[in-house]
Amino acid sequence: MKILIVDDEKDVEMLFRQKFRKEVKNNSLELLFAFSGQEALELLERDNPPVVMYVFSDINMPGMTGLELLKLVKTRFPEIKVSMISAYGDAENYNKAKESGAQEFFTKPIDFDSLKKEINQLMN
Repeated sequence: MKILIVDDEKDVEMLFRQKFRKEVKNNSLELLFAFSGQEALELLERDNPPVVMYVFSDINMPGMTGLELLKLVKTRFPEIKVSMISAYGDAENYNKAKESGAQEFFTKPIDFDSLKKEINQLMN
């Protein structure tokens, strides 16, 4: 299963590769990365239908926010599950994300055990 992680902080890639090392090594998971909302959309639009099954996006990014990306993904690719992450666990972002179709809402630092459960549920 391919998942797309969208975050403007480049060090997130190394963290995800480390936390999902086992899943990547046994080929149950392929991680793709985009460092902006626009880059994420371009990656999703490359294949029709998209090869990505799950998008995990930061909310606060320059340019297109994660919430804007969420709305576009849910409009163009309703079959793709999207979860959001924010450094701020405020009710406003949570409510906007859930109303816009987010599968789940995580706060930083990421609880990778919860995220792995979420991904495992999608794989089964």
